[in-house]
Amino acid sequence: MEIIENSKLTVVGAGSVGSSVAYAALIRGSARHIALYDIAAEKVEAEVLDLAHGTQFTGTSDITGGSDISVAAGSHVVVITAGAKQDPGQTRIELAGVNAGIIRRMMPELLAVAPNAVYVIVTNPCDVLTVIAQQETGLPPQRIFASGTVLDTSRLRWKLAERAGVSTASVHAYIIGEHGDTEFPLWSRATIGTVPILEWETPDHPRFSLAELDEIAVDVRDAAYKVIRGKGATNYAIGLSSARIVEAILRDEHAVMPVSTVLRDFHGLDGVALSVPSIVSAAGAEPIRSTSFSAHELGQLQQSGAALAAVVESLRS
Repeated sequence: MEIIENSKLTVVGAGSVGSSVAYAALIRGSARHIALYDIAAEKVEAEVLDLAHGTQFTGTSDITGGSDISVAAGSHVVVITAGAKQDPGQTRIELAGVNAGIIRRMMPELLAVAPNAVYVIVTNPCDVLTVIAQQETGLPPQRIFASGTVLDTSRLRWKLAERAGVSTASVHAYIIGEHGDTEFPLWSRATIGTVPILEWETPDHPRFSLAELDEIAVDVRDAAYKVIRGKGATNYAIGLSSARIVEAILRDEHAVMPVSTVLRDFHGLDGVALSVPSIVSAAGAEPIRSTSFSAHELGQLQQSGAALAAVVESLRS
């Protein structure tokens, strides 16, 4: 274990998501030093001040920030949330053009001040932007990846736990593929404790049906749209899930998480970023190549990859 001492996290973007990432990291003690960067000087300075006022009630982490890119200097992890936000009724893919331009402009600047950092992309569509960012920087795929379906997986486990009458920590299930409309659960490997999902049963909780699992998968896929429609943005849960990813890196945990890296010869997929179970450590994220899929799931994974590859290709023209 190579836990990073005196660790530094920079969050890029002081909007609702970026501020929530910084807040979650501050109260969880995810990094020793946290910096918040945004080109909107008044906004970022206000967010940093608001966060700093509460540090009496958190751990030993401190918070700084500003509108000069130098605030990211020396970062061990950089979480990127900057970009146009997703509007009600808008898909993540529809954001691609605007946010791809932002990523292309920003990545060389960030790399100049934080050349050794691991980069985590949260800005949507995060899978598409990860491919663009990796191509733009030439970084090894393990050092630049997206938060992917870590949050979607949390949503799935929460729903399954509620239905099965167990704690969320006892549910072992993953959402994989695109962080978006073609994502899907890896039902063939899902368990509650050691019991396969379709075999789980207690006196108060009957077995799941296939139709019920399909309905749960749709609810998870569309959860963000519901939140955005009601309050304008998703921010708290993505803040927490991003902080958790940061901890796995800075503490060299070798934690298994469904983050999105640019895949190389992974079950026939190449050059596209998709979420699959990966080992997250101080070195970044490494897909677990021995992950197995049913024939149907493999088809879903390839469909998800084809959909995202088409978007990436459209942004090259």
